[in-house]
Amino acid sequence: MPELLKVERLSAGYGEAVVLHGVSFSLGEGQTLALLGRNGTGKTTLINTLAGATRQHGGAMELAGRPLHRLASHARAAAGIGWVPQERNIFKSLTVHENLTAVARAGRWTPARVYEMFPRLAERKGNLGTQLSGGEQQMLAVGRALVVNPRLLLLDEPLEGLAPIIVAELLRAIARITRDEGLAAIIVEQHPQAILAISHSAVVLDRGTVVHASSAQELRNAPQLLDRLLGVAR
Repeated sequence: MPELLKVERLSAGYGEAVVLHGVSFSLGEGQTLALLGRNGTGKTTLINTLAGATRQHGGAMELAGRPLHRLASHARAAAGIGWVPQERNIFKSLTVHENLTAVARAGRWTPARVYEMFPRLAERKGNLGTQLSGGEQQMLAVGRALVVNPRLLLLDEPLEGLAPIIVAELLRAIARITRDEGLAAIIVEQHPQAILAISHSAVVLDRGTVVHASSAQELRNAPQLLDRLLGVAR
């Protein structure tokens, strides 16, 4: 599997505060990485750093051999990074359809394909972002990242605070996007077993450093290790 993302000895944070210390990992084309760890261990900082929203203090990041550290966040999107932050960041004053068409780039992911994946959005394409439920806003955030037609999708806790029926719907969609469609992804999530089930590899952070790296299946099949690393085995 060709290498898509390479991170080497990455240190980053906010201003002078360093949160990540010497983080290294790689991700192949079409592979999914489960990024796990307790709250406050640096997972969101890592996602934000890849997207260009933090200060990089050291190390290197490459997407398909192209250095990322000199690129602004909008240039990283053009280079192939799709980002769904915790805050979702949809345009709440625009309709669902306007949210999708405003950022769409040519490629296989079109607004029509997003509507096919999320029928709820098709039913509400004329609704403003403020008129959507939390789950619908999350679907729109994912759809908006897809229509940029990225090579790498970053999902920061996409299931947080959602009703079980919406969680199941989003998990099916994420599995389709990654497993069936072959889009590489890094997923931060507090439901480790659910994400490990659809991921190829896993990295666990603690205090801004990598404390475990393995295949997702290996970690999923070791509940005692998962409990020791996260305290949330289930």
